[in-house]
Amino acid sequence: MTDYAEEQRNELEAIESIYEDSFTVLTEDPTSFTITVASDVGEQGEIAEATLKFTYVEKYPDEPPLWEIYAQDNLEDVDASSLLTLLQQQAEENLGMVMIFTLVNAVQEKLNEIVDLMKDRQEEEKQRKEREAEEAEKVTFQGTVVNIENFLLWKATFEVEVAEMRHKKQQKEEEQALKTKLTGKQLFETDHNLDTSDIQFLEEAGNSVEVDESLFQDIEDLDLDEDDPDFDPLGMGSDED
Repeated sequence: MTDYAEEQRNELEAIESIYEDSFTVLTEDPTSFTITVASDVGEQGEIAEATLKFTYVEKYPDEPPLWEIYAQDNLEDVDASSLLTLLQQQAEENLGMVMIFTLVNAVQEKLNEIVDLMKDRQEEEKQRKEREAEEAEKVTFQGTVVNIENFLLWKATFEVEVAEMRHKKQQKEEEQALKTKLTGKQLFETDHNLDTSDIQFLEEAGNSVEVDESLFQDIEDLDLDEDDPDFDPLGMGSDED
């Protein structure tokens, strides 16, 4: 009869000695622990890392242990998914044997592959951005392709705009010409600001206008007979023969 507990203890001791710096026991009943696995450094200094958590089940190794990705670094979702699929495949192939070292070793090789793919992904992303930039530049350089339909639409819009501009210009010219022909009365009727111009002038002068009284000082000496039928104020200064 298989002593599962004994096999698990022996494997745990071996795993701890192999992965001393990256091994951590989390619980003892059931036994669970983590092992941090890192890839080799890539050409551009890239590195991928995954911390795997394993938990022994009662009949391990005849039954596979439980596992999960406890933590990860520089891995995309698709990479994490591929690691879980790999663990499942390796566990099925190694049933009946202690397998933690085998699982961890398989994950490390997969991480190395992922790092190698990072360069390809970066190159693909660079090329994609370059293509997008080229397409955008082509659109900017070429502009809108002219066909009969969009040309006629543009022509109709342009003619409407030109007609509106001409109409506005004509209105302005007519208004200007009309102003130059108006009489004084018409100017007052059309421009009400003229109504208050004299009042405003007086207000600004303080309602005081100086009058030269000497112009009227001899008016009292004049012998004016307003009842005289021959009285003509407009002819007062004229000489008669």
